[in-house]
Amino acid sequence: MADLSQDLGDKHNASPLYRLRHSLAHVMAQAVLDLRPGSTRGFGPPTDTGFFYDFVLSEPITEDDFREIERRMKRILKQRQPFEYEELALPDALARLEEMGEPYKAEYARELAEKHGLETLSFYTNGPFVDMCEGPHVKHTGEIPAGCFRLRSVAGAYWRGDERNSMMTRIAAWAYESKEDLEAAVRRYQEGLKRDHKRLGAQLDLYTIDPVVGKGLPLWLPKGTVLRDELEKLAREEEFKAGYERIATPHITRDELYHLSGHLPYYAEDMYPPMVLEETEADEDGASRAVKETYYLRPMNCPHHHRVFAARKRSYRELPLRLAEYGQVYRFEDHGALSGLLRVRGLCMNDAHIYCTPDQIESEFVAVMEMHERYFELFGIEDFYMRLSLWDPDDPKGREKYVNDPEAWAATEDRVRQAMRTSGLPFEEVRGEAAFYGPKIDVQLRTVTGREETFATNQLDFAQPRADHLNLQYTGPDGELHHPYVIHRAPLGTHERFVAYLIEHFGGAFPTWLAPVQVRLLPISEKFFDYADGVESQLRQRFVRAEVDRSAEKVGKKIRNALTQKIPIVLVVGENEVEAESVTVRRYGEDEQSTLPVAQFLDEVAREVADRTLRRRPGLD
Repeated sequence: MADLSQDLGDKHNASPLYRLRHSLAHVMAQAVLDLRPGSTRGFGPPTDTGFFYDFVLSEPITEDDFREIERRMKRILKQRQPFEYEELALPDALARLEEMGEPYKAEYARELAEKHGLETLSFYTNGPFVDMCEGPHVKHTGEIPAGCFRLRSVAGAYWRGDERNSMMTRIAAWAYESKEDLEAAVRRYQEGLKRDHKRLGAQLDLYTIDPVVGKGLPLWLPKGTVLRDELEKLAREEEFKAGYERIATPHITRDELYHLSGHLPYYAEDMYPPMVLEETEADEDGASRAVKETYYLRPMNCPHHHRVFAARKRSYRELPLRLAEYGQVYRFEDHGALSGLLRVRGLCMNDAHIYCTPDQIESEFVAVMEMHERYFELFGIEDFYMRLSLWDPDDPKGREKYVNDPEAWAATEDRVRQAMRTSGLPFEEVRGEAAFYGPKIDVQLRTVTGREETFATNQLDFAQPRADHLNLQYTGPDGELHHPYVIHRAPLGTHERFVAYLIEHFGGAFPTWLAPVQVRLLPISEKFFDYADGVESQLRQRFVRAEVDRSAEKVGKKIRNALTQKIPIVLVVGENEVEAESVTVRRYGEDEQSTLPVAQFLDEVAREVADRTLRRRPGLD
C-alpha cells in the first residue's frame, strides 16, 4: 500500500488482485496530481473492493471530474510505466519527502521509522509519480486492464482517521481483475444499496437519530422496538434452556470498579468523560463534610457482572455459573466512525459471562459456538467466518494493549483453538486482535453491500479473575481458593448492529415472527370494518401483531402500501369472506393467494410465529 505501515509483512504474499489494486492507487494519484497540481497526499491503500487515496487538494474535485480522472488513468496504463523500487537511508528518505512537498508523508515516515526502528525507507516510481511505499505492484501499468476499474465516490476523511487532524478528500474506486468482475461487483453494490439499513430504517419507521438527543444515540421507534424485543425474547428463551441466570445491573459506576478490573487504563479514550459529584456526608462526630466521587457511564458490562459473582462466597459446585443481561453500554466513538446503527455511542448488548473451572472451558466454549450456529440457521445467515484473535507479543505497544503473561496467553490460546476444533467450525487465526485479557473468537459477517463487520464474539478471559481486589474466587474440591476462568460471549452482538444487519439481510422483509407488523387486514369498504376488527382482535389474543387499514384508499392502493411497508401477511376481507367467516391471504413475495377459514388461519399464523419459521430466502422486491 501507499500506507507503508500496512504493507509490512504483505510484500511477499500479496495476491495478483492486491497488486493490481495497489498499483491502480498510484495510477489514480498520478492522474489526480496531474489534474490538480499543488495537491498533497495522505494514504492510498487497496481495499476489499478496490482502492482509495486521500488528498489535500489545491482545488476541489467532484464526481463531475471522475470521467476526466479515469481518462488520464487509462492514458497512464497505455504508457506501460514500469514500477521501479528503490531504498533510501532514513535521512535521505525524509529529505526527499520534504523536497516533494509531502508533509503528511514525512510526518508518517518519521513515526514509522521510530516505531519499527527502521534505518531505511522504500519508494516506488512509475513515470513521474513517486511514492513512499513498500509494494508490491505489477511490473508495469500495461498489465492493468483498462476496463477493470471505476471511480466510486468522493468524500471527506480525516488524516489518520482522527477528527482532530486535517480534513482530506478521499477518492475511492472499485477494481477487479476483469471488466466482467467489475460490472458484477457494481451491480451487487447497487442492489445492496436498496437494502441499506439507514434508508430502510427511515422507510419502515424503525429508528431515528435526533441531533437534539446526540450523535450516535439512536431512538428506537415503536416498530424498531419490536425487533429489539423479539431478539431479546429469543435470547432469553435460548439462554434459559442453556442454564443461564438473568441479572440486571446499573448503567453507571464509581471509577473504582474500572480501576479494580483493569479496564480504565485500557479503555479511557473510548469512554464518556467522568462525572465528578460532590456529596455532603456526616462523620462520626456528626459534623458534615464534602465528599467527591467520580462516576462513569459503563462502556462494558463485565465489571458489573464480576461484582455479582463476588457478592458472596462461591463453590466449585455452583460452576459453571452463567450470568446473562441485555446490558446498555456507552462508548464515545469518534464522530467520523458513526454510521447509522452500525457504529453508535449508546448500545444494548446480548451479554453474558460464564464463570467456570479449567476443566469446563472447552465444553462451555463449544456450547456458545453451537448457540451461534442455531441463530445463524434461524436467520438464514450463510456468509460468515470465524476469526481466532490472538495477542501479538512482538507488538512494541504490547504491554499497553495486553496483560503481560506469556504462559497464560499460550495456554488460553491453545484451549480456544482446541474448542474450535471440537466445534467443527472453520476458523482462521489473526495476531494482534485479542482482547487485553485473553484470546477470542470474532464472528465476521459480510453484508449485502460487501462490507465485513464483527457482529458477535466469544472470549476467554484469564486476567480479570486474577485482578487484585476483584475477589473472583471459588472454593475448589480441595478446600482451597481458586480463580475461575471467564467466558465473555454475545452471540447476537448488540441490538443496534444486529438489527442493522438483519434489515439489510432481509431487505426489510422480515420473517413473520420478527416483523413489526405481522398481519394487516384490508377491508374493501367501510361496511367490513367491524368484521376486520373482529379478526384483528382474535389475532391479538394469540399475540399476533395485527392492524386494520381503515384508510379511504381503494383495496389496490392498500395492497401497494402494505408491500411498501414489507408486511409479511395481508388479509383482504369483503362480502365473500364475511359470509364464509374466512380471510383471503396474500403473502409478501408470493404471487399466489388463498382463502382460508378464520380459525384455520389463526392456527397457522400462530404456529408460524411460535416456531419462528423462515418461509423464504431473503430477496428484494
